[in-house]
Amino acid sequence: MGKGSFSFHSPLVLLLLLLLLASPSQSDRRVVLSLYYEALCPYCANFIVNSLSKVFDTGLISIVDLRLIPWGNGWISPDGSLSCQHGPDECLLNAIEACAITIYPDVTRHFRFINCVEQLTLQGRHGEWSKCLGTTGLGNAPVDCYNGGFGKKLERRNAEETARLNPPHKFVPWVLVNNRPLQEEFPNFMSYVCKAYRGNRVPAACRSIPATVDSSGEEIRSSPVCYASQARNVTPGLQ
Repeated sequence: MGKGSFSFHSPLVLLLLLLLLASPSQSDRRVVLSLYYEALCPYCANFIVNSLSKVFDTGLISIVDLRLIPWGNGWISPDGSLSCQHGPDECLLNAIEACAITIYPDVTRHFRFINCVEQLTLQGRHGEWSKCLGTTGLGNAPVDCYNGGFGKKLERRNAEETARLNPPHKFVPWVLVNNRPLQEEFPNFMSYVCKAYRGNRVPAACRSIPATVDSSGEEIRSSPVCYASQARNVTPGLQ
């Protein structure tokens, strides 16, 4: 071969061939778990604190791409103002949580903050949410994001994404696994995640979960939700 040409046995060429022939990475095989919720729905708070947190506690997060979309049953009025099912405080917290998710894309980091806020919601102490900024080490960045007007922009984006759901969400928490809505079966989300995973690094949590999923719809009777159809029986929220 002439000067400067590549040999088939060149280490660089061999490396490129191996990359091309390699199977998809583990990150490509992650299961996308999406939660559409609103900050002051007590049933969303309960789901986040007592169910979704198990994704981290059990190591299931190793195969999950977790997406959190705070908006839920809110709506945009004809004059462009944002309103929320549980009033202005919910609009504020939806925006603050959206800011945290955007500023700190590391899911472990922003989930720690959201989990803290939702624990306070369960305790009837959501007015103390700012304490979570310090205890989780986020500092004041989410507040600056909100005060600067970016929080409202993020909420409008979340509102648009929620409005595009097909089928439309009926309630929150509304859970999707690889874009498939679980609807009334959302309490079984871990089973659906394990069933959807196609990689070879199966976490121990999946080996302890039943292979079959109960599709009887019985779970929702013991898992109350905040219905979208009841959302507008509140006063307007964020202006």
